[in-house]
Amino acid sequence: SGGLGSAREDIEQRPELLAHGPSAALYALVDRVVDGYQPVVTELASDVEEVEGAVFAGDRANPVERIYKLRREVLEFHRAIAPLSDVLENLQTEPLVADPIRDYLRDVADHAARVNEHLEGARELLTSILHANLTQVSVRQNEDMRKISAWVAILAVPTMIAGIYGMNFRHMPELQWRYGYPAVLLVILVACSVLYTRFRRSGWL
Repeated sequence: SGGLGSAREDIEQRPELLAHGPSAALYALVDRVVDGYQPVVTELASDVEEVEGAVFAGDRANPVERIYKLRREVLEFHRAIAPLSDVLENLQTEPLVADPIRDYLRDVADHAARVNEHLEGARELLTSILHANLTQVSVRQNEDMRKISAWVAILAVPTMIAGIYGMNFRHMPELQWRYGYPAVLLVILVACSVLYTRFRRSGWL
């Protein structure tokens, strides 16, 4: 947030707060700390939107590492500010805190609560994004396996026929037939075309 040095300058420009002594300085410091959280929350929200867009972009990118890093950042941020809510509640009932300052501290507590709510929402959204990404990865893997299986089935036809005629048996009548070779090639072409068409219609290719 750029440090707390300017908090003194801000409080010195408000004589009505300075009249309350240390309570005013406490409010100025806590307010500056909480205000410094907002830019971080804004940047985190922007990063979450970018990751969400990358997951649903339709390409084959897999931003799972970035999702985990963002979740870790959100958790660390949440652990840093979660205790502040209890501290601010206790300060509002602290006898040493001047009564007018308690109203200001209540406003700071509301800001901290909103930051905490944003972080909770970001964490839940990242969890949903992670599940959606893992689902898409699984779907893409299934699609790849179906394509591989379809091409293996198509290529199995010429492989099987070539294997049969590659055994060099002596009594194979079609070897003496004039149109045997073109006929075998035609059978291979027709069988592969039929399989390709069927797989194409079923969405495997």
